Amino acid sequence: MRIVLGVGGGIAAFKVASLLRLFTEQGHQVNVVPTEAALHFVGQATWEALSGHPVSTSVFEHVEQVNHVRLGQEADLVVVAPATANILARSAHGLADDLLGNTLLVATCPVLFAPAMHTEMWRHPATQANVATLRAHGAHVLDPDVGRLTGKDSGPGRLPEPQAIFAAAMALVSAPDEAHDGGSAGVLLAGKRVLVSAGGTQEPLDPVRFLGNRSSGKQGIALAAAARDAGAAVTLVAAHVEVALPAGVDVVRVGTAEELREVMTREAASADVVLMAAAVADFRPAERSGTKIKKRAEGADPVIELVRNPDILAELVRLRAEEGREQLILGFAAETGDDSGSVLEYARQKLERKGCDLLVVNHVGESKVFGQDVNSVEILSRTDREMQHVEGSKNLVAEAIVHRVAAELRG
Repeated sequence: MRIVLGVGGGIAAFKVASLLRLFTEQGHQVNVVPTEAALHFVGQATWEALSGHPVSTSVFEHVEQVNHVRLGQEADLVVVAPATANILARSAHGLADDLLGNTLLVATCPVLFAPAMHTEMWRHPATQANVATLRAHGAHVLDPDVGRLTGKDSGPGRLPEPQAIFAAAMALVSAPDEAHDGGSAGVLLAGKRVLVSAGGTQEPLDPVRFLGNRSSGKQGIALAAAARDAGAAVTLVAAHVEVALPAGVDVVRVGTAEELREVMTREAASADVVLMAAAVADFRPAERSGTKIKKRAEGADPVIELVRNPDILAELVRLRAEEGREQLILGFAAETGDDSGSVLEYARQKLERKGCDLLVVNHVGESKVFGQDVNSVEILSRTDREMQHVEGSKNLVAEAIVHRVAAELRG
């Protein structure tokens, strides 16, 4: 496969050398097209040595090969990393005064932008508008990671790890053609309203403590972004999450399971698809202390009584039946096996008990799934005994789930 790897002028450019290696080790032919600013961070010799091809930033080099047109025409995939605020702005408006800009204008293959910049730049309305424009044009724009940035800053704007970008790039060219044929990326769920829940609920014990779980919200947020990129109007109901919320979706923040239940019940009434990815606490304290529970040197330790939280997924399925909705409902199951049964045995029992159409099963553990950038899932169906296995970045898993949902909607 012929890949054009555009490199923007940000300090995260050094991580892109590892991304280049991932591409070349898989046998892909990669032409690196940096901006002039990018060469201040990683030099031309490095890109040429790692790619095995000459590197240029100008439309006036290798004129006899008409490079400014040829590279984009011949590419099977274009990846831009780091995609700086400047690159996103120029690309959104079709500016082409260097080799990368020309290549992006000519390319008809899938295009993936991996942004990296300071948090204020990413959140600026101009940048968000440019991202929305690029997505509307059919490009795929990853959301940046949350973490340490240049200097002492920390927040959303960190370049995703090379393995995550690689997985997202491979997903674009391995998915069905209808998902990435030019500007048709948004047709899978066009005209559909998709409701997604994400993150872990937190049940207060007192003003400073709560019962919660280890969910980061990464998979649910990736699902919301994938549904958005597939053309759906997306509402994301976000509990506690540890990553940036995606642009281009309506967001409702919640804290507890009861709050999540209220919002999901209300929003599901008009949704075509419900993706219940939130990690809902099974229990909550029967009483919430209005003051901090004190740890005393003497006396009995406090006893906390727990009560069950509502089964939101089962309730949504029940309401669908009662109101006669034409609606697809997908649930998630975070399971561990034990002496009484395997992960899949418990998952199939849950699928029957909940009554949803599809169930995505995570095999969770100390270093599995929660907080990770990769995932391995099985997709179970109530009408098909065949399981679908998906493994890779959480973005890749989200795209696979969206494809399965679209297939279910088509019957």
